[in-house]
Amino acid sequence: MDDNTSQSDHSEPGASGASEFLSSIVIRAVNVKKVYQLGGQPVHALRGVHLSVTRGEYVSIMGPSGSGKSTLFNMIGGLDKPDEGEVYIDEVDIAALDNFELAWLRCHKIGYIFQTFNLIHVASALENVMMPMMFGGITETDARDKAAELLKRVGLGHRLFNKPSQLSGGQQQRVAVARALANDPAIVLADEPTGNLDLKTGEEIIALLESLKSEFETTVISATHDHKMLAASDRVVYLSDGQISDEKSREELEITVGHIGTH
Repeated sequence: MDDNTSQSDHSEPGASGASEFLSSIVIRAVNVKKVYQLGGQPVHALRGVHLSVTRGEYVSIMGPSGSGKSTLFNMIGGLDKPDEGEVYIDEVDIAALDNFELAWLRCHKIGYIFQTFNLIHVASALENVMMPMMFGGITETDARDKAAELLKRVGLGHRLFNKPSQLSGGQQQRVAVARALANDPAIVLADEPTGNLDLKTGEEIIALLESLKSEFETTVISATHDHKMLAASDRVVYLSDGQISDEKSREELEITVGHIGTH
């Protein structure tokens, strides 16, 4: 398969529609390639990926282990840089940013949700959600007020002062969701957000992400193995061997718990 095969249907239009197209796009990956060295051997994690994501879209990235899913996720989040190609956020090539500019983008433009929650264990739920705002220059008083409101929004208004060890897995992930929204990001990146949760709690987190996407008009990109995530997705992007092998819109999928098919 060459680099131009089975790539995103969200490819750029002709010049007449280019301005309108770009104004609706929050993320563009253009011919992104990444090679790692493993035991002295090259591993082609990404082989020329093209992907565009529109504002307010909920996209799930799926693929088996080793497909390049996590690598693409890290490229979009500015956690890694491509060997070739570009990743644009709001038409800014993030590989061209210096360390200060990249830190600003991660703080203000992107919210992260991780499978392992990545909460600070000695800090309360309130303090965990306050932290990105403090880094972003918000006063402690304003950060505290906003963090409390976000935790109430995710159903944890009664757990503000509990530390992660005093919370269930689902509650910890709710804290992580609130933290991801702390600086009103344009993009939320969710890396296997239901991976460590039971079925019921996982469904609650999915419903929470979907409702928050609608409420805050945030673009959500999830790297996931969980078919339940697809029920909330506007589009599903399938990766295989470092390339996009297929894409399906929500209307093209027939989803039930434990099963996915196509119409």
